Amino acid sequence: SITKERTEVILQGTSSLDPKDPTAVWEEFEFKCKPGDLRRRPCLISPYHYRLDWLMWFAAFQTYEQNEWIIHLAGKLLAQEEETLSLLATNPFAGREPP
Repeated sequence: SITKERTEVILQGTSSLDPKDPTAVWEEFEFKCKPGDLRRRPCLISPYHYRLDWLMWFAAFQTYEQNEWIIHLAGKLLAQEEETLSLLATNPFAGREPP
């Protein structure tokens, strides 16, 4: 069965020195096929799917303790690891200091 509501995990980063600062600008890492920007056309790659995007959907049903790979993914994004960034549609920190 498919749920009527869809909870999403959104990964964001900021260049602010103080991430708790209310003026800090948070930028989203866009995935290739995971729902995100409402102005973007939906991704259709049937019958296949991007595994990371699919895993992100299921991670939203559980806690990060049940999905430890998310912590590793976040660490790789913070380190600007090219192999990991290649799995994403956009890197808001491309050409800049990592978040």
